[in-house]
Amino acid sequence: MTITMTPNDWLDLFTHFMSLSLLSIGGAITTAPDMHRYLVDQRHWLTDAQFTSGIALAQAAPGPNVLFIALMGWNIGINAAGGMGAGWAAAGLGGLGVLLAMLGILLPSTTLTFAAARWGHKNRELRAVRAFKQGMAPIVIALLAATGWILAASHGTSLDHWPLWLLTVVVTVLVWRTRIHMLWLLGAGALLGALGWV
Repeated sequence: MTITMTPNDWLDLFTHFMSLSLLSIGGAITTAPDMHRYLVDQRHWLTDAQFTSGIALAQAAPGPNVLFIALMGWNIGINAAGGMGAGWAAAGLGGLGVLLAMLGILLPSTTLTFAAARWGHKNRELRAVRAFKQGMAPIVIALLAATGWILAASHGTSLDHWPLWLLTVVVTVLVWRTRIHMLWLLGAGALLGALGWV
């Protein structure tokens, strides 16, 4: 995939990730539905396959959950260079994409979190602080559900994909009701995929 990126487009990428940073309650993964809307549907900087495989790869890799943001930036940069065949230009634009995406997603939320945590710790007994913490739980759950929907729907919403939908429901219930470690569920999903069942 080849795209054209102007300096204004790079600035738009940075500022969009900055705005998403302030919405990333519960982690950057909760903003994936809006990232998909912006990067895939609206701007066409990424394909649907690049988006979903970037999230899957980052979630399977050890390390922070926010790694998928770096992969989004990397893929945008590679696409702007015309693909990996562009050599050093691809690596340079990929690095620029990583830098802008990661700074955009980390800078506002980190600054706000640091200031709010200090204030909240000082005032943890206030009724408003306790109410805020309790009120955020349903929002985080809804954002995670929306992210799950986007990832599952990218493979199709028809009944032809019923094994994938069944797997999604089973894993959701297992995560919710048991203490099975996530790596076992990831491994089971990888095995089912390798066997061609989903």
